[in-house]
Amino acid sequence: MKRESLKSKVFIFLLLTIHCSLFTSSNAYAMHISEGILPFNWALFWSVIAVPFVAWGLYKLKKLSSIDLSFKPLVGLMAAVVFIISCMPIPVPTAGTCSHPCGTGISGILVGPTISILVTAVALLIQALFLAHGGLSTWGADIVSMGVMGSFAGFLTFKVLRLIKVNIAVSGFMAGLFADWATYFATSVELASGIKGDSAFMPLFWKILIAFIPTQLPLGILEGAMTAGMVTLLYKKRPDLLVKMRVIKQKEAAI
Repeated sequence: MKRESLKSKVFIFLLLTIHCSLFTSSNAYAMHISEGILPFNWALFWSVIAVPFVAWGLYKLKKLSSIDLSFKPLVGLMAAVVFIISCMPIPVPTAGTCSHPCGTGISGILVGPTISILVTAVALLIQALFLAHGGLSTWGADIVSMGVMGSFAGFLTFKVLRLIKVNIAVSGFMAGLFADWATYFATSVELASGIKGDSAFMPLFWKILIAFIPTQLPLGILEGAMTAGMVTLLYKKRPDLLVKMRVIKQKEAAI
């Protein structure tokens, strides 16, 4: 009964998230890297890079959910979290894209980077199909920047800081911060590579990266605060879940 109740709540939350995103946006800005921004060869290149990571995520999800049946509803909830957090576009016209929080810091911490990539891929696909945010041709590039770079940056930052005994709130903050900034570093690389033509890569890369700073510097700090808040709340209210997801050890939960 509890499992069915959780699934129902996840489903309702997803529906409400999509409804709010569809009907509360007055402007249809292209989020992530817009459709048509990248030439076909670069769009294909990033898609080829993304495919094995998504396949790895599917494999991990199948493996873990066969051991624990409650794992899939948790992944569904994380997909909803990533979806709604990344549906806050702030246009950056000078970069040809939008700036926004990502949510991959918290998903990388809770479900691991590989499944976080899968979660991000699903969120990005729904946004591209129904919200005109991002695009299908640039789906692979967006998965690499937001899913791969964001998830691994958040996960590794958190793990390294916890390994050297940094407290969970600071570790969560830095994980969210670096997950966000890593995403926009990768996006700058993708944009500069795709649109440089005969120009030099580095000058264009720096121009795009600098164009993100006015919005992404404060947004990265905000995402760090959100990630720290979520992890700390779970630590105080449901440490057993963090133990189950191997975020903390049993002896830390007891403390």
